[in-house]
Amino acid sequence: MAVVTQFVVVREGVEKMTFTSKKEADAYDKMLDIADNLIPFLLESPLTLDEAQCEQLAFYMAEQKDALSGLLKGASPAVAQSKSVTAKKPAKKVADKES
Repeated sequence: MAVVTQFVVVREGVEKMTFTSKKEADAYDKMLDIADNLIPFLLESPLTLDEAQCEQLAFYMAEQKDALSGLLKGASPAVAQSKSVTAKKPAKKVADKES
């Protein structure tokens, strides 16, 4: 019998994702925090986006925070994207609970 340690990210009582390392779980939790902070910001913008679109855009921006940060600092899109890809390795997910 094997013992497996899993780290589960839970938001508002709902399991969002399970990881095999605490570092990856913490990174995902931080990404969710960023997205949660971006949603009201996007809803207040002059864009005509419904809540679902704002949520999708917020999650995309949070997932791409390294590239977005570079762009906001004035880096070219190619430089910002290449730094984001090399700096961010995909997380090893055990199970995706977002359906």
